[in-house]
Parts: sequence; C-alpha cells; structure tokens
Amino acid sequence: QVQLMESGGGSVQTGGSLRLSCTASGNTYSANCMGWFRQAPGKERGMLATLYTGGGSPYYADSVKGRFTISLDNAKNTVYLQMNSLNPEDTAMYYCVADLSGFCGYYSSGTFIAANDFGYWGQGTQVTVSS
Repeated sequence: QVQLMESGGGSVQTGGSLRLSCTASGNTYSANCMGWFRQAPGKERGMLATLYTGGGSPYYADSVKGRFTISLDNAKNTVYLQMNSLNPEDTAMYYCVADLSGFCGYYSSGTFIAANDFGYWGQGTQVTVSS
C-alpha cells in the first residue's frame, strides 16, 4: 500500500506560479511511477506529468509542456509539480498518483497514460487561477 498526500494548492492570478507537493508513505519503495493529473468540474480527468521513480526523463501532456515541471526528491519521498504561467483554464483539483507497474509514459499509439492506470491516488489539492 502507498499513501499519497498533496499540498501546495491555492489561489493565484493569471501568470502566477504554484508548486504542488505530494509526499508518499507506506511501501514507497515499490512505487515505480508517480505523476499528477487534474480534473475540473464537468470536465474529464487530464493526465499532466509522470516520471519513473528510478530515474529517467519525465513525460508531459502537450497542454502543460513548457509550463509545468515534475520532479522527485527520493530522500523525502516527495514528488513536486512546479506550475508556471498559470491561466484560468488551469483551475482544477490536482491529484497525485502512483503505481507499482512498469509503465509510466506514452503508449505506442501516442496516448498518454491515464489516471485510471494508477493504483494509488491522493485526496487532491485545489488550484484556482483568477483573471
């Protein structure tokens, strides 16, 4: 079992930045892949970024590439999502996810891994961007 706890959400104005944190506890050594997704009211879940906990380049959805950065501090069992140049369309609940499986990025079809592919989810942290 892996438990995930997010923090760092809040309200910012357009153009602002936030850094989300997700601290994992439990059997963290077995979490092979971690990432972030978001969901706004009335919209589908959107996977944002993922990375292998063992190292390697992260993966990003096209919608956030260049604005969001995912990183991992293994010593703290914490994954971060640095979000820059925020706009009102980024308003959503942001969730941290983790999984024990061996896949973490884009499928051969070009489809990004989905939130439902992850076995462990956090409770979420709200991000609100005002114009």
